[in-house]
Parts: sequence; structure tokens; C-alpha cells
Amino acid sequence: MDADARKTLSADILSYARSLGFDRAGIAPGRPPTRYGAFTRWLAAGYHGEMAYLARRAAERGDPAALLPAAASLVMLAAGYHAAAPPPEWNSPRHGRIARYAWSADYHEVIKSRLYELDAFIRRRAGRSALGKACVDTAPLLERDFAAQAGLGFIGRNTCLIAPGLGSWTFLAALIIPEKLCSGHSPQLPALDLPAGGRRSAVATCGRCTRCLDACPTSAFVAPYVLDARRCISYLTIELGGPIPADLRPLMGNWVFGCDVCQEVCPYNRRPAAAGRPWLVAAPSSAAPRLADLLALDEEGFRRRFRGTAVLRAKRRGLLRNACVAAGNSRDPILTPALAVLLADPEPLVRGHAAWALGQIGGEAALRALDQARSSETDPWVRQGLVMAAANAAA
Repeated sequence: MDADARKTLSADILSYARSLGFDRAGIAPGRPPTRYGAFTRWLAAGYHGEMAYLARRAAERGDPAALLPAAASLVMLAAGYHAAAPPPEWNSPRHGRIARYAWSADYHEVIKSRLYELDAFIRRRAGRSALGKACVDTAPLLERDFAAQAGLGFIGRNTCLIAPGLGSWTFLAALIIPEKLCSGHSPQLPALDLPAGGRRSAVATCGRCTRCLDACPTSAFVAPYVLDARRCISYLTIELGGPIPADLRPLMGNWVFGCDVCQEVCPYNRRPAAAGRPWLVAAPSSAAPRLADLLALDEEGFRRRFRGTAVLRAKRRGLLRNACVAAGNSRDPILTPALAVLLADPEPLVRGHAAWALGQIGGEAALRALDQARSSETDPWVRQGLVMAAANAAA
């Protein structure tokens, strides 16, 4: 393919990607990511916590050829998921908060189907029969690194990819292909107008802004651009399989799935474009479920309520664990009966966190429930939690 043909094909691919509903499209060369060293240092520090899959496939993340041996280019794509403002219940302690990205249908499948369409378009144009590699968040690929290389945006201090004019409310996807294309076809990014005495930069950056670092409820950022996932509310409510550390529970507020705080305060997200594509329509009605309803979910009810959404990833035991923490943070006695029922839940993880929540709420009803549960509890970890919660409830 000569230079003119390559340029034409590259432009046509980006145009077709936009026609599929992606907000940003760019091309990066199929070479190792520039931030791979930082990623391995992050792993070595243990900041990935229980996400062992990141370390297990770390070497593959160092070269896209590990996913597609003939990798020559990566078509990087961003689809915005910002929706309307959360409902009023968002700030009610009797309701939980679900991160914005989970307000719509699970993005993995709806985006991957469009990557397949894009690959079919490229194969027709290039005369290729072998499939490209479609990646939506689950492949061992440093998507943000390649998205930055492709000109979609820059990586901010909160470790999110920020696309000026679109913000960081975006899903990222990649299509790895054997065609050697022209890189850097995204439009030039606008600069950031920094608040309160900041200066306009010729290149989009975070400037001197540290709002995301300062706002994190659990102080999860050990340094700019470095997140200790073990303290991140998104990690705690989704990735962590066991008990949430007791010292972090009071800092989690009413988040029950994910967290948006470091994005909510970002100046680039002041006026992001709302997602308008029908295949990624967010439903704000899903944003703030009643804690009492979550605490009452059995396995069938959990699957029925969250079928087709990313919330399924937390599993019932994880979501109810999170709802118990939010209920404890509410300190609302109206949730005591629902928590008392959970002291007999089949899952020790749920029983232990229900006990903690009752200890936070306190009162005679909570103390009676804790004392009654202690007489029949056989799990040592839960028994210890019941004793500590009873002491807290009686204080």
C-alpha cells in the first residue's frame, strides 16, 4: 500500500468509526506502550491489590503483538457515557450510589459488536480475510496509553484518559489490525482554561489542578498519576472479593458500585457532551437504588434486577456487602430490620458487614439482633465482627 492509499484508508477508517457512534477515533502504531515501565512499577508496589489477572498477564501488556502477532496499527476509540444529572435520591443516605458507567447496558458487548463492524469494513477495503483483535477493557492491553498515542486525549492526574470537549466519562476500545496506517489523525485537542489564576496551556494537560487528588474520599492517590487501587472505592466495591477494610468503610459514603468522585470534580467534566447514541443510553433511574431494596435481594432478585448491566460483576454477595457499608454510614435506624435479617444470610461476607452496619447504627433493636445472632454464629470472622459491633452499638 503506497503512502496516498494508506492516508486515504486511515481517514476513511476514522470516518467510519465515527459513523458507528464513537465520539473520538484515532490511530496508534502497533508498538509497545510508552508507559509500560510505569505499569510494571505499579504492579511491583502491590497497588493492584487482588487484581491478580493484571500481574498474571503483565508481559502481554508490553506488546500488542501478544494479542495479534501481525499487529501493525491500533484503531483507538472512545464513546462518551455521560448522562443527565443524577436524581435527587443521589444524596439521600437511604439510597446507594452507582457509578455513571453502569447506568446503561453493559458496555462490553454493545461496543464490541461495533468493533466487529469496523473490522469488517477494514477487511473489505484491504482485502484481508483474517480477523483483527477487538479489545474492550478485558484484554491485556494498556488502552489509555494507546489512546493517548492516538491523540484521543491525555492521561490525567486521576489516571483517567481525559479528552477535552468530551471529558473523562468515556469507554475506551481498541481494534488491533495488521494494516500499517497513518497515526495521529485525531483533531488537535483544545487547551484547558485553568480556574483561579491558572494559565492557558498550548497543550491540553491538568495544569496545576489537583482537585481529583484532594477530593478522593479514601486518599487513594499516593502521588499524581499513581492510584493505590487497594484504597479506591471502585476497587473496594467491585474488584475486592473479601471484607472491606474496617478503616475504609466510614469513608465510602453511600457508594455501592464504583465511584465517580475524582471525575466529578475534574474541570474537563464541567460541560461534557451527553451521550446521544441509542445503544448506550444511560438511565439515571438506575443511579440511586434504595438501600432497603438492595438489602432484601436474594440471588434470583439480584440477577433479575441487574441483568444486562455491569453491576452483575460485583455478584450478589459483593453488592450486599457494599449496601451494608452504605447502610452503616447512613446511621439510619429504619434500615435496622433489613440488616438484622441479613445476620442469617448464607454468605459470611454479608453477615459480617451487616453486623458492622448494625454496630454503626446502634440502638436497642440493633443490639438485640447482634446478641441473638452471636448465639448461633459459627464462622470465627463473623463472630468477631458481632462482638465488636455489639460493643459499638452499646457505646
